[in-house]
Order: sequence, then structure tokens, then C-alpha cells
Amino acid sequence: MKVREDLGDLEGYHSPQVDVAVRLNTNESPYPPPDAWRQALLDELSSLPFQRYPDRDATELRTAIAALHGLGPDSVLAANGSNEVIQALCLAFGGPGRKAAVFRPTYLMHSHIARITATAVVEGERDEDFGLDLTEIDRVVGGEQPAITFLCSPNNPTGRLEPDGAIERVLAAGSGLVVVDEAYGQFAPRSAVELIEPGRPLVVVRTFSKTWSMAAARLGYLVGPPDVIEAVGSVLLPYHLDAMKQAAGRLALHFGSEMEARVAMIVEERGRMVAALGELPVDTWPSAANFILFRPRAKDGEKVWQELLARSVLVRNCAGWPRLDGCLRVTVGTAAENDAFLSALEEVLA
Repeated sequence: MKVREDLGDLEGYHSPQVDVAVRLNTNESPYPPPDAWRQALLDELSSLPFQRYPDRDATELRTAIAALHGLGPDSVLAANGSNEVIQALCLAFGGPGRKAAVFRPTYLMHSHIARITATAVVEGERDEDFGLDLTEIDRVVGGEQPAITFLCSPNNPTGRLEPDGAIERVLAAGSGLVVVDEAYGQFAPRSAVELIEPGRPLVVVRTFSKTWSMAAARLGYLVGPPDVIEAVGSVLLPYHLDAMKQAAGRLALHFGSEMEARVAMIVEERGRMVAALGELPVDTWPSAANFILFRPRAKDGEKVWQELLARSVLVRNCAGWPRLDGCLRVTVGTAAENDAFLSALEEVLA
């Protein structure tokens, strides 16, 4: 039995799972959810009717998420992580004979999922500082007229915000759907959610994994015009979101102040780490996310990654990725974890 020919060269998206003292490679929250949330979830699960199917439309969860953004529930769709949201978008608006545009370097799953759904991928390039050139938008979106254009803000793995006017430029250049992935949006000073309007082909993808400290739950959501939300929902399988996940997400939204406090601590630590990296022989780029991209100047990035690992510090090895020669990415952890990383890096670079 042969798989589709166009899947033959695809490789999965992987991050090493290694037993180390300091793991800063997957952009997770370094802080656990509040104990009160955990207890509230346990209390609700104790009376959950497991013999019944969950609410197919996840109505209570969608209503709670919508209230967070000042919208109605028909503007929100919840799914099993932001990756399932992206897959559903590609199934609904991509597919054979259609194109999806990305601007490299960026989140590899956008291209990966597009290709899995038989959507052709067209690629634009970012400038030397990984910024998005507005004229490149005209070339790629205006020239190729993709059915979907993926933007990532803050961008993964660079951490950079997409520039002012980028979303509007994409909307003006093409007629397809514009998808803004804001997996790290809460760490940034602005959001594209404010630009969503009925009739405008713009949606925003978000996740509970980072700021809500719920990576283990695999819960994400889509915000957009109701007609787009309805179209995306039509390609999801029935009862795709289990009752436990719906309860976990809904209850998490009761702890907004705790989430905001965690975000503030991470942003403060991010600033401290950037300052410390500025004293070492590495290049960094501005980050509005919970991670920092850096490149050692005098040592090979792959070798630095290996030497950090030997010191029980794991960061993301981006050294072999397109446009990222020699680059590594470190997640902002707790103060103690960040100190351990900085100390190990200083030793490796000495």
C-alpha cells in the first residue's frame, strides 16, 4: 500500500524530548496552572457524565472565549490545539488546486499542514533581520493570489511582531483568507483580533498552551467572522472536543488575573535575558514572545547546542533550518532556569 506521492518527502515536526535539568526548547509556560483551577477541574470531573457525548458545539467554552475578546460565540471555534485549527482552515479553504502563502523563516507547521491537505505552498522571504518587507507581500500575495496567507505574530521562531500595516497590505493584495497565528499573542503589545470585522477575510489563531499553562490539554481556538467560523466548523469531525478539555478551558478563563501575572513575570524575565545576552558574543533579534532567537558569533550553533545539552540545558536547535544558519532559540523559563542557561552559555562561549 503506497501513501500519496506528495507526502513521500514530508518529515514530521519534532522537538527532542530529553531528560535534562533545564528544558527551554518548546516555549511552554514555566509555571503550572493555579492550584484553584486544578481543584475546580477535579470537582467538575467528579460529576461529569462520562457515558454521554460532550457538547458538540462546545457552547459554554466558546461563549467564555468570545466574552474574553468582546465578541459573540459565533465568532469563535475551539479545537484540539491550534494545529487542529490550522488543519481545519486548510481543509476548508485550501486543498487541491489552491495555494497557501508563508514568509520564511516562520512556523514550519503552516507549510507542513498545508501540504498534508494537498494545498500547494508558495514561499516569500523575510529580510536579513527577519522582518516582513511589505513589497514582498505584493510579490507573493499579489502575484500568486493564494487562497490562504499565513502570518505569525509574534513570529516563531524569530519572536518578531509583524510590522504595522502588514495585515492590511495582505488583505489589499489578495482575495484569499488571511490567517494570523497568535500563539504568543499575550506576550505582545497588540493583537490582530482588533482588526476582525464581518465580511473581512481575516482570522486569528490562539492557544491555551502558553500563557494559560495548559500545554498538556492541547486546546486552541479561532476568532473570526461568523461565516468563516461556520465554514471551518463544517470540516471538523463530530464531537471532536472532549468534555474534559471543554471544562478545563472554560474554568481556566476564571483565572485571568493569574494568567496576566504570569505573562508579566515572563516579559520581565525576557528583558533580563536579552540584556544578559547582549553581554555575550551572540546576536539576538527583538522578541515579543516568550522566547529569544540568538546566534553565536564565533562558535558553530550546532556545537553550542550540543555543549549546552552536555550541561543539562536544552534549547531549540534551529541551526539547520532554512535562513537560520547557526541559530538557537531559548524559551524564557523561571528565573532559576534562565540563570542556569545563561551561566552554561557563558561557559560554552568562553
